[in-house]
Amino acid sequence: MDENLILLDHQYVLFTLEKEYYGIDILNVQTIERVTEITRVPQAPEHVEGVINLRGEIIPVINLRTRLNLSRKEIDEDSRIIIVSKDEIITGILVDSSYEVLKLEDDSIENAPDIYNSVDKNYIEAIGKNDDRIIILLNLKKVIETYKEI
Repeated sequence: MDENLILLDHQYVLFTLEKEYYGIDILNVQTIERVTEITRVPQAPEHVEGVINLRGEIIPVINLRTRLNLSRKEIDEDSRIIIVSKDEIITGILVDSSYEVLKLEDDSIENAPDIYNSVDKNYIEAIGKNDDRIIILLNLKKVIETYKEI
């Protein structure tokens, strides 16, 4: 099946960054964790926050704010690490807060416009609409492909 094909009535895990809603396909989400101690990796790209030990498995963590060229924010009690898997790569994504799981129908999803705030369009797969909310649906493959650089 074509990766770019959006399925009817697909579910997304919603989270926030700078008071905006973002979504990741629920099929790629393994778990959502509270932030634990993150060990910095020397000479890693700026958006790689470090690694965590999650139940005996070492998992790299991307600071999604930095990856998307947003300003950094202190980790607080609402911060979460979303553990995702794409093309057999397991990665943690640090977000401001995890929000909910939402089903979006095909007719509520549109292609991303050429310019959308300061987020690099390469990381955006589509834009979803739910009631009065706009949800940026991320291209997870692009977001996590940074690990080829380490």
